[in-house]
Amino acid sequence: MHFDLNDLRLFVLAADEGSLTKAAAKHHLSLAAASARIKALEAQTDLPLLYREARGVRLSPPGQAFLHHARLMLHQAELLRSDLHEYGGGLRGRLRIYANTTAVTDFLPEILPRFLSDNPKINIDLQEKPNAEIAKAVLDGRGDIGIVSAPMNVLGLQSTYFSTDRLVLATSRKHRLAKRKRISFAEILDEDAVGMHPDSTLQTFLSQVTERLGKPQKLRIQLASFDAMCRMIGAGVGVGIVPESAAKRNQISMNLALIELTEPWSVRERYILTRDQAILPSYAQALIAQLCAHYASNDAPHAAPHKSGAQTRGVIKA
Repeated sequence: MHFDLNDLRLFVLAADEGSLTKAAAKHHLSLAAASARIKALEAQTDLPLLYREARGVRLSPPGQAFLHHARLMLHQAELLRSDLHEYGGGLRGRLRIYANTTAVTDFLPEILPRFLSDNPKINIDLQEKPNAEIAKAVLDGRGDIGIVSAPMNVLGLQSTYFSTDRLVLATSRKHRLAKRKRISFAEILDEDAVGMHPDSTLQTFLSQVTERLGKPQKLRIQLASFDAMCRMIGAGVGVGIVPESAAKRNQISMNLALIELTEPWSVRERYILTRDQAILPSYAQALIAQLCAHYASNDAPHAAPHKSGAQTRGVIKA
């Protein structure tokens, strides 16, 4: 099959508008010319892609699959155009990373400076997204690498384990709960709380937990980083759920007490998502290796070394 990008753009417009007439107008074509282009696409696939109806067009089942791939091809073409433009200015590569809150605010700021120093002509586009959206972004080509804190069994993606962290309750050393060794999340819902910003992966997850429990957190303040949370918690503003790695980093300087959560969801395995590591640019593979080596050498808490580097494939979970 040989597809013209303009024909793909026309098809996507027709699908979005539900009208070939409107798509033709936006594409500056006559209706007859637009119809002929769509028919040529259907002739190549030997399948009906659109159902023509009195009030417009709608996608056939193969048309829905065609639309998904057409969007992907157009997006990749735009990325190619953008990258080549930057190469003209001396850039050698761009790495697009989609990651959750912990990665963006906690450990990537520690790891990326060395990578960028070692690769002065590589730029990084780092975006914070929820786990499910990270997987979709890597699957459809918007991201080269995804970093998530839960197993994501998605058909078409490779998943590489690199470390395990734990969520803990952090309090000031003067708080009445500070001497507890373990506590359930439900027990702290009456306490004043310090949280991450509402769109963060962690806060979104905790909101889902409290919704199931039928009782929200008593949030006094929401912040943009775990270090800022720890500062507020240490000052006695409230208690907070934070990754153990961030809590330990701030434990002494912020006078924090760390309490283990009893819930199984408090243990979070971290994975790198890619479509196919073997075809990633060498600098992307170098970052993955650096990330895995960082935790292998630092003996991350609760790590499971026997899984490190394992690649798994599965099916999309509901």
